[in-house]
This record gives sequence, C-alpha cells and structure tokens, in this order.
Amino acid sequence: MISICIPVYNFKVGKLVNALNQQGKDAGVPFEIIIIDDCSSPKFRKSNKTSCSKYTYILLDENIGRSRIRNLFLKYAKFTNLLFLDCDSVIISNMFLHKYIEEIHTPGFKVVCGGLVCYRNEPPRKFRLRWKYGSIRESCKHTIRNQDPFQYFKTSNFLIEVEILRKIKFDERIAGYGHEDTLFAYKLMKNEIRVKHIENPVLHACKETNSEFLEKTENSIFNLVEILNYVDYDKEFINHVKILKVSNQLSRMYLNIFVKISFIIFKPALKFLLRKGFGGLRALDFYKLGLLKKITPR
Repeated sequence: MISICIPVYNFKVGKLVNALNQQGKDAGVPFEIIIIDDCSSPKFRKSNKTSCSKYTYILLDENIGRSRIRNLFLKYAKFTNLLFLDCDSVIISNMFLHKYIEEIHTPGFKVVCGGLVCYRNEPPRKFRLRWKYGSIRESCKHTIRNQDPFQYFKTSNFLIEVEILRKIKFDERIAGYGHEDTLFAYKLMKNEIRVKHIENPVLHACKETNSEFLEKTENSIFNLVEILNYVDYDKEFINHVKILKVSNQLSRMYLNIFVKISFIIFKPALKFLLRKGFGGLRALDFYKLGLLKKITPR
C-alpha cells in the first residue's frame, strides 16, 4: 500500500517515526517506514539507530544531497505509493496517514501535496527570518495552493505513485540546497502529471537561525542558475519560477544594471539586517533578486 520515506540529516526522528507507525497500525493497511541517513554527525546517527531499529534504516557513508537521496528510496521501497516527509516534520493530526490513504483510492491520483504550517508564536529574533518565510510564503491553505499546483509543490510532505518517480526522477546534478523541487515540479508539469493539494499539513519547526537560512537561500539561487543552464534558459521554465519571471521582466525594461548596482551598494547593510532578524520578506526578495542578477550573464 504505502512506503513512508524519510531522508534524514542531523535530526532525531524517533518521535516522527513512532507517530507514523502508530497511525499505520490504526489504519490497518500494509505500510513500511524507510529512513535513509545522509551521513549525519555521529550523535544523530547513534540516536536514530536506536529509535529506528525496527524500521528500514540505511546509513550512508557520504552525503549525497537532497535529489539523490530521494531517488534512492526507489531501491528500498516495496509498495506502489511513496509518502515523502522531511525529517523535521511533526505530525499534528490523528488522521494524517488516513487522509493520504483516501487519496490513493481516489481516481486520477498521481501526486498529492499535504502542505505545512509553522508555529503560531513568534520565535526569538535570531530565528525570525525562517519563521516569517514559512508562515507567510509556505503555509498556505490547499485552496490557494491548488490555484497554481506546480508552483506550490514542495518535497516536505507529498505522496507520489512509485512509477511516476521512476519516470520523472529528481535531477541528481543538483547537489546543494534548493530548487530541486522546482525543477521536479516543472518536469511533472511538462509531462502533464496532475498535482493535487489537500489540507493535510505537517508542522514545521522553522527553527533555523537567520544566518543559516540566509546561507541556504544563497545556495538556492546558485542552484537556480545551474538549473537555468540545464534547461538552456527555457522560456516556459522562466515563466514557471516567479523570481526568474521578475528578473526577465526587468531585463526587458533595461533595469539590470540598476538592480546590480543597488545590490552591490546595499548588500552589506541588507545582509546585516537580515541576519539580525530585522529585515522583512521584501528585503529578502530584493536580496535574492540582486544576487541572481549579479551571477547571471543574462
């Protein structure tokens, strides 16, 4: 029936797998839980080895990245439906697994996304940027996400038929953090694979420091430029990704040099404010756009 796939990196997953195991038993359907550890530090490996001993637990000797590790689950999964969850997810509904099982029995099922929510209480300032981004940009009702289902596709909580993943794998050239889900969603769209969003969120801690999140954001922009080269600056892909679409519009208006100069001038101050948790999402958007303009030739 369902293989629950959890890629892990430097996180303790005991509570998550135990909650999923109980829901699987309550549902009374065939299921399995597979955990693949992407070369975490020893203390996490030791903890997870104990808490995951009764599940399929694979330890990797080297870090292979977010794309390769998701494709690797194809080697171990024995069921025809794969449920992918990020290791820092928290299950907040007793019906979480049941809702996905219902979707498996729904005609036309191919890919289903459950969404995510963040803690309501504002965290300390050093965690504020990631929390704002998660709360405002990622935590959306399924009615909003279904208006543009490929745009809102995230790998943090989704169900997919195994044959779809075998056909449309994550691009393993993408090694670092960011936009592997963007390219995967674009490939789903190009192959006319339906993506459905439902209201079945997991709770995301959103507890990266501002500096950690900003570093990941920078990595994601570098990844996006690499992907642009992979797709040979395909116009349909550019229109599919909001920041690329905005960047393209600015290019047509001959505003590239203005954005680049502004970014170079204001980058130190902007980065300082974002790291300290005082910059809002508009400031983050400009930072991302400025970095993109700085490193792209077009």
